[in-house]
Amino acid sequence: MLRYTIIASLLLAWAGPVRASTWAEGLFDELSRDFGAVPRGQMLVHPFRLANNSKTPIHISNVRVSCGCTQARALQQDLGPGKETVILAQMDSRRFMGTKAVTIYVQFDQPRFEEVRLLVQANSRDDVLFAPDTLNFGKIKTGTSPSAQMTVTFLGNMQTQIVEAKSDSNYIQPKVQQLQRDANEVTYQITTSLRSDIPEGKWFTDIWLTTNNAGMPRLRVPLTVEVEAVSAAIKSTAQNIVLGPVKAGVESDRKVILKGVTPFRIMNIQGADKEMSVRQTSNDAKAVHVLSVTLRPNAPGQLTRTIRVQTDLQATRDIEFNAQAQVVP
Repeated sequence: MLRYTIIASLLLAWAGPVRASTWAEGLFDELSRDFGAVPRGQMLVHPFRLANNSKTPIHISNVRVSCGCTQARALQQDLGPGKETVILAQMDSRRFMGTKAVTIYVQFDQPRFEEVRLLVQANSRDDVLFAPDTLNFGKIKTGTSPSAQMTVTFLGNMQTQIVEAKSDSNYIQPKVQQLQRDANEVTYQITTSLRSDIPEGKWFTDIWLTTNNAGMPRLRVPLTVEVEAVSAAIKSTAQNIVLGPVKAGVESDRKVILKGVTPFRIMNIQGADKEMSVRQTSNDAKAVHVLSVTLRPNAPGQLTRTIRVQTDLQATRDIEFNAQAQVVP
């Protein structure tokens, strides 16, 4: 499920290995997605991540679906070696009742023709309600731990219980509390908190509610959050800036924001190397500068560099911070 940094967005979930039968299937982290039971009317969205781990350019020539209830598209059609993209699937649960499975056909014509079939499935039901439809945290600051709430209501079956709430991501901490139970409906409150060390970027993940109802054993609660780029105040003392996880051997970009009380110019940047390069995006005098950090890690482990930014400020000429990234296999 995954990360999708290629559009400045990230997915807080991980999928198991794909049992690939062709070279094209081997590009994908996963080949299917079961949304489980969902309230009818919910828009179901899932990015199928694929990465070009070969030395040959890849081209996606076409994406089509087997049902009008689902749309799918490639966010990027041309993939050079080491690059990533996603096939973004959107399934409209208003268009069907009960269980529906849809096939997404992804065609490649470079380096040679191949077709991959992705599967999305959902059980659209009118006896369960979400308010609101999703958990959307909006924009948050790094280092904070906000929470959000929603209610889940079951209609017509007073025996239904939520027995477990679990997230696809360790950064998400859900809790369940029963609010009401009578002959007509059962209502639960889902409270979700974010860990303060969640990396910056736009994230998508799911919370899964396990119930004792055989008709809907698992309910999917989608969650989105945009963590604003980390900021470094203009001061001389070193501080840590967490750039988040990155895969070994895969190039990815991050942004670091430098803020000053008065406008300033960046004169020089020291401490970067081939694994972590840093460049400024403007030579002008501004109160806010955005540094572009490119990560090219060679091996798993902790990647830390002390970055020194030299400015034209009289009181504080140098800004120093420790940029950290966790490199995963």
